[in-house]
Amino acid sequence: MALIPPDTVIPAGRTVLMGARRSDYAEWSALRRESRDWLEPWEPRWPKDALSRGDWHRRVDAWNKAWKAGRGYVFLIRRAADNMLLGGASLTQVRAWPANAASLGYWIGAPHAGQGYMQEAVKGLCDWAFPALRLARIEAGIVPGNDRSRRVLEAAGFAEEGYAKAYLEIAGTRRDHVLFALVSPDIRG
Repeated sequence: MALIPPDTVIPAGRTVLMGARRSDYAEWSALRRESRDWLEPWEPRWPKDALSRGDWHRRVDAWNKAWKAGRGYVFLIRRAADNMLLGGASLTQVRAWPANAASLGYWIGAPHAGQGYMQEAVKGLCDWAFPALRLARIEAGIVPGNDRSRRVLEAAGFAEEGYAKAYLEIAGTRRDHVLFALVSPDIRG
């Protein structure tokens, strides 16, 4: 995989994606706290110290380690007009040849949902990732019934590929997922 600078900035419509920094803690914790009821049904169970400075530092340290190793890239999504934090998006489980694939994840704060920001951010991240990371495909899974997330993926060009039983732990329970993928424009048939 290519070496990606940690200060990478990806413009994406009305949004900008940038790597998370320790200094983002106050904004991140405030938005996640305000959006907790909105986010928890769709995410792995939050740790007991979720939103603490210690939790944030552990996350940023893990994200930076994965970034340096070329295994994962976690971005915060900001509104381009005023730098307001909107949410986050990540490419994790980055796998080199012969897979040349990564897993997409994303979240948006409750006050910013339904305004098209996530669709722009996901499309921009994928457009950047194919050439920058030399990926052939980007994969994503959603809990059945998460229609908002389905619309985000479909707007970015993802196609449904299958159904996985007990795919991930979400809100404390193993949940089935609908699987999607987006194939690089260089190899689409």
